[in-house]
Amino acid sequence: MPSELLARNAAWAASVKDRHPEFFADLAQVQTPRYLWIGCSDSRVPPTTIMDLKPGEVFVYRNIANVVDEADASCMAALQFGIEALKIEHVIVGGHYGCGGVGAVCQEARMSGALGRWLAGVEAVRQRHGAELGGLAPEAAAIRLTELNALEQARHVAATAIVRAARARGQRVSVDAWVYEVATGHLRDLDFAASDPAAAGV
Repeated sequence: MPSELLARNAAWAASVKDRHPEFFADLAQVQTPRYLWIGCSDSRVPPTTIMDLKPGEVFVYRNIANVVDEADASCMAALQFGIEALKIEHVIVGGHYGCGGVGAVCQEARMSGALGRWLAGVEAVRQRHGAELGGLAPEAAAIRLTELNALEQARHVAATAIVRAARARGQRVSVDAWVYEVATGHLRDLDFAASDPAAAGV
């Protein structure tokens, strides 16, 4: 029940304040995160937890299957605010194995409405790499599509007008693609490391 969550929040806040009396007062002054995490909405992949960071250390934007689309005003607003207002220099696109959205695309499930339209970008990645994915067993194909999708969305970030403009004015912005393994708790670097447009392949 929602009331139970409020009670848990009160207990958590009291516990934090007991251990660190100035924590919330300091946090309320300003947010100065070093990282922007663009990841999946999956409830098993909370960015602050899996990177062992505190509140205020990572700016977060999440959606189904960690899609980055310049036509998505919400994603672009988060990216712009992170880079221009918060001066974030590190953008991480984080996929995860076992992603329901990626799995649905792999299985060629027929999805209607908003979800079907949203996952069209992941479907485009699947089709672009059809030869590679078609030669894999279903489970291996889902794993590989998760990686390919994270890499593709990182390329989208690096190619945005927002990132290009930041680099043109001399602001350092790196873009990385990672994938999280829910079964082990480990993050894996996919070696995208796009600190400049050439590295991004754009």
